[in-house]
Parts: sequence; structure tokens; C-alpha cells
Amino acid sequence: MVSLGLSSAWRKKGYRIAPFKKGPDFIDAGWLTFAADRSCYNLDPFLMNREQILESFVLHSNKADLSLIEGNRGLYDGLDLEGRCSTAELAKLLKTPVLIVLDVTMTTRTTAAVLKGCQVFDPDLNIAGVILNRVAGPRQESLIRAAVEKYCGIPVVGSVPKQKKDPFPERHMGLIPFQERDQAEKAVLWARETVKENLDLDKIWKMARMVEKLEALPKEQESEYETIRGDDAPRIGFIRDMSFWFYYPENLKQLEELGAVLVEIDAISDNELPPLDALYIGGGFPETQAQPLADNQSFKNSLREEVENGLPVYAECGGFMYLGQNLLVNHKTYPMVGALPVEFILQKKPQGHGYTILEVDRSNPYYPVGETLKGHEFHYSKAVLTEKEGVNFVFKVSRGNGIDGLRDGILKKNILATYTHIHAAGTPLWAKNLFRAACDHRK
Repeated sequence: MVSLGLSSAWRKKGYRIAPFKKGPDFIDAGWLTFAADRSCYNLDPFLMNREQILESFVLHSNKADLSLIEGNRGLYDGLDLEGRCSTAELAKLLKTPVLIVLDVTMTTRTTAAVLKGCQVFDPDLNIAGVILNRVAGPRQESLIRAAVEKYCGIPVVGSVPKQKKDPFPERHMGLIPFQERDQAEKAVLWARETVKENLDLDKIWKMARMVEKLEALPKEQESEYETIRGDDAPRIGFIRDMSFWFYYPENLKQLEELGAVLVEIDAISDNELPPLDALYIGGGFPETQAQPLADNQSFKNSLREEVENGLPVYAECGGFMYLGQNLLVNHKTYPMVGALPVEFILQKKPQGHGYTILEVDRSNPYYPVGETLKGHEFHYSKAVLTEKEGVNFVFKVSRGNGIDGLRDGILKKNILATYTHIHAAGTPLWAKNLFRAACDHRK
């Protein structure tokens, strides 16, 4: 609520806000894009190295008046005892001041103790201020403000009272995507008004100006892949509709920079697949649109025909589910494309959730054998093979769940379908090899 409200409030004043999301999250990044009216980019210390994070941050904050980075989890929560990949480590890398949002339910001076603990835990972190959340009333707020000023020496820049309503309903341990919300505009307006009423926007803006200069970035290496323009440029389609919209901006941008002509496709309303040299199907929630996807038989037929003709197709998570035979939701079966011998059964608990590490151990059009890939997965569906003959797995799972805890990435003809999402800023060979596969198919 705070990050959406700040983005929307400053945008309303005419400022250009560059939003970023720490971590691999698609849904929060989508809401931030909607609130700021500018693409939100993910900064992920697991999926990206330090140089890639710095390059992305500097590039995508260009021509903005202020950059706002929404953290995730607790400030120091990371992958190990040292807090590797934590929000705090990202803040230190980017030399950015940190505003902590603290839940103060049923506390007063203890809030100062918690905040002081965060300060001394890592003295190199610039904790610039605190926002009090779920404040019960003026007396509690006054006591906490006095305690923070006395013991911590940093300002309280906002105090958000307990809210009686929440216009941001959740599903699958996160927000419902703004694409599915008819009231998305009203929800962001509510966040904006809440922030304007309870936060000191001017003081926060001044804090954001007090930053150190970042070191010069290393020069970008020349690509081994030549770009192709004009009539010879390959046409790469990507499905973006109410079902499939989990795309990192960098993934599409890198394909364009290589010279691809991107073709946006709607699997619900389009009658057939347009002429393409390759197809990219990202993640999403096909289970929420299972009936209209199943009903569009002409589109499914045309996609299946092109797959049989060797069209390169790269599919992630929701896209993987769409290429299977059936999708089983609430004991009802919805026929999908049928390009892969897999059925997907929606479960009540996550079947895969978190970062993944995959070892490429089978030849395929997109990754060299021996390559190690870092990605992430988040799915409630369980994949069940309807036949094992001729099914080739490309990835050995070193971290994560994948399809069965051991393997991920099904290869059939020129399809590679996987539960893992890849971030092109951290794995640039993904775009290069999908582009090359499209060029080869065009020839």
C-alpha cells in the first residue's frame, strides 16, 4: 500500500517515478507499473549479479525524477546466515536510503527497540526513517514517535492507522493481479489518499535526494550475435492476455534489441496463430480463464499445427500448462492445446515455490549442455505425464521442485516447456538463443 500510494501520489503531482521491485515477483511489479504509469523492473540479487543490477537500475531510472524500490520480506531476510540476497544487501549495493514500515500493533517503546536493533545489526545500512503501520490512535503514535526520536535518532515520516477496508484482495499468497481487478484504479486511488493523509511526502522526497553517487559501470561487452533488421528480421510472437502476462520487461526488450519483430497475441480472442518464426508463452493464471481458453478451438488447432511443423516455442509455467492436454480445476476438465503429453491438476497448496537452479544435461535449441541456470518457480499445478514414451527432460533440478522434484523442462520437437521463469537481465543467453532459433526456423 505504501509503495503504490507513494508512486501514485508523486505521479499525480507530475513527477516521473521509476518503480523497481526487489525479488522475482511479477504481480507486485505489475501493480507498481500500473500506479507509476511506467514499467517496473525487478532487481534480484539471486537471478542477477552486482554488475547486472547496477546496469539495470541506472538504465531504467534514466529520465526519472525519483526511483522507488519496494523491498520484500524482512529487511535482513536472505538465503543464508549472512543474509545473502536480502533487501538490506540490495540497498547497500545501490547506496539508497531505507524507509522501514513497522507494524506497531499493541506496542509503544518496543518499536524503538526493534528499530534500534535494525540499526546496530548492520551499521553500514542507511536507515533514514520509519513509517508506523496499524497505529491504534494518537496516544500510541505520540509515545512511539518520542521513543524513536530519543533512542534511534531518525524521524518518523508517517503513521498509518488501522484500516477498516482493504481493496487489495489476495490469492495464492499474493495480491490478485491488477489485470483481473475491475476496481484497480479505485484501489490505487485509495492507497494514494491514505499515503497523502498519513505520510510526510516532502520529507521523504528530501531523503531520496540525499544519496551517494554510484560507481561507474563496466563497459558492456560486444555480443557474439549479430542483430538483424528489415525484411529478414524474425517475427517472435508472445501471448499476452488475461491468462498470460508474466513477462519481465527485459525479456521482451532484449529480443527487440536483437532485431526481432514482436507480435502480441491473445489466446482467448484471436482465431488463429499469425505467421511467426518463434513463439514465447510466459506465465500467468490460465486456471482463471480455463473455459475461454478451452473454447477457442481454432486457435489451439493452429498452434498445435505449427508446433508439429517445428515452430520454436519457449513456454514458462502458465504457458507450459497451456501446451498440455488438459487442465483440471475444481474437478472439472478443460482441454488445452494438446502439444505435450501432460495433464495439470490444480492443488490447494503450492507445488513449487522459490528460487530454482537447473543443470542443462540434454541438447536443445535454447541452452548449451552443461549450462547452469538460475530462475524461480511458483505454481499450484501438478504435472502428470499421460505417456512417458518420447518425453525428453532437459533440466536436472539442483534447487527447487520443477516437474517432479528431480527434472524440469520438457522438450518435444522445438518446444521447451518448463516451470522455471528466467530473467533475461541475469541470463542474457536466453534471448540470444531464442532469437537464433527464430532465425534458423525462418531460413
